[in-house]
Amino acid sequence: MTDTAAFIRIMTWLSPTFPVGSFNFSGGLEQAVADGIVHDTQTLREWIADVMTLGASWNDAVLFAAAWRAASEGRMPREANDLALAGAGSAERHAETVAQGRAFIEAARAWPNPIVERLASPIAYPVAVGAVAGSWGIGLPMALAAWLNTYAGNLVQAAIRLSVTGQDGGVAIMASLEAVAAETANRAAASTLDDLGNSAILADIVSMKHETLEPRLFRS
Repeated sequence: MTDTAAFIRIMTWLSPTFPVGSFNFSGGLEQAVADGIVHDTQTLREWIADVMTLGASWNDAVLFAAAWRAASEGRMPREANDLALAGAGSAERHAETVAQGRAFIEAARAWPNPIVERLASPIAYPVAVGAVAGSWGIGLPMALAAWLNTYAGNLVQAAIRLSVTGQDGGVAIMASLEAVAAETANRAAASTLDDLGNSAILADIVSMKHETLEPRLFRS
């Protein structure tokens, strides 16, 4: 694939129109808002950056990279997937990654290849996307950067729906996170599964608490 074709394909797979249901999930952000931890543009930006560099999103990037490497070598990403499912920090986090992983694989069959056909549920979302990207030879740093940017965008959209920020604030956050996403993508591209680790513990705690939050807009 040319770089342009690869760029278009990964952006299609991670666009809001791709049917994985990302709009249903906030990754615990809704509970953080309910608890007053995230309450304005600044605290939202800090929340996203911390989870991206220190928490579950960092682990997702490491798992994405491991799945990419496996698939690019014609192997199934079994170890990465086992770790992804075992390491989900809450019941909702597990349900979120499995639901999106399943939906992604189903939709990605529009681009058939042997790896896509062999992937099966339950599969974690970052493992699914990483494996499919690797199977098509899409460059790892670019794919990771797109993945992390989409992660940030999904949380910004959730925050707008939760009235934490408006469109202007959301755009400012996305602009300020460009360097964070790029640095994290480069770091994850050079990672191994030994680099898995989570020190954004509060994000996991609010994800657990969200299971009993009423009323709520999101499934996680």
